[in-house]
Amino acid sequence: MIGITPDIINGSFELLGTPFVLLSIFKLAKEKKVCGISWAMVGFFTVWGLWNLFYYPHLGQWASFCGGIALAIANIIYLIQLIYWSNKRAV
Repeated sequence: MIGITPDIINGSFELLGTPFVLLSIFKLAKEKKVCGISWAMVGFFTVWGLWNLFYYPHLGQWASFCGGIALAIANIIYLIQLIYWSNKRAV
């Protein structure tokens, strides 16, 4: 049996963060209006998540990498939505 390692704990946080981003994605898709959130903040965390997809395998942290894939994809979708709807309302 594999013990719970820091990698598994971190990977679980990465994976469990994904549904929270999905809540924001679905809310924005429904409301089609950006209010009170900066695309720059989401952009920062998206870039950080993409960096993690390089960094975790380098460290051999495969659970973190797997969880990070889901979170990075969700953040990319959210960032694209934020930019799209911010520009749509600005025009």
